Amino acid sequence: MQLPRRHFFRLLVGASAFPAASRLGWAQTYPSRPITMVIPYPPGGATDVVARILGQGMHASLGQPIIIENRGGANGSIGVGHVAHAVADGYTLVVGNWNNFVANGVLYSLPYDLKNDFKPIALLSYAPVLITARKAMPANNLQQFIGWLKVNPDKATDGHAGIGSIGHIVGIFFQKETGTRFQLIPYRGGGPAVQDLVAGHIDFIMNTATDTLAQVRAATVKAYAVTAKSRLSALPDIPTVEVWLAQFLLFAMVWALGAKGNSEPYCQQTQRRSCESFD
Repeated sequence: MQLPRRHFFRLLVGASAFPAASRLGWAQTYPSRPITMVIPYPPGGATDVVARILGQGMHASLGQPIIIENRGGANGSIGVGHVAHAVADGYTLVVGNWNNFVANGVLYSLPYDLKNDFKPIALLSYAPVLITARKAMPANNLQQFIGWLKVNPDKATDGHAGIGSIGHIVGIFFQKETGTRFQLIPYRGGGPAVQDLVAGHIDFIMNTATDTLAQVRAATVKAYAVTAKSRLSALPDIPTVEVWLAQFLLFAMVWALGAKGNSEPYCQQTQRRSCESFD
């Protein structure tokens, strides 16, 4: 029996678009109490932002409180593990990303099974990587930044959201492709890394654009390049990576909504007619 991911996501996010009469039947059975949405990072990072926007829409549609629960640590595996061991009744969800559901399965010996303990509900968002530095960084563009790193080997500090995170992997790749060397500093999430970047405690970060968008707009950090085929509409003045770093286009963050893998509660709550495969 397949988890009705497509239909369940419609119930969560798109309920407000249905006529009131059509919602009445399922609204009396699910949800009948608050839903907990686990974010496997501290507040302030990109995953936290995506989840809170989603939670606002779910609350408005479903009429039940959406409890946001931040459980950071170990590149998100602590929060994801909490959901893996939750009751599979549709009331504990997780907003995770590439780090949580791909990289961690390779890098760590996890106390849960990423393949069998979860079912994805929907793809939520996508964001390229943005290369940003502290405001006092002497370099004014990407080429100058790489040059500065080369004349200061092993001195610069690059903050990222944890071992195996997209920022960590991009940092390693960047060193290899540019012939630079710098220190990779792990944090419990993107939010704390951005805070230290603004404060000048670290030199730069290479993380999702969502993490530093507000800081770039406020001119509290410098932005050098975005790893996308075209410029971001939100940051039209920031160039894309140079052609010789075109491999950077492989790196981007994807967020998804998932739930505990037992499909039976969902089938019961959606009157079984929605128990279809996800394509």
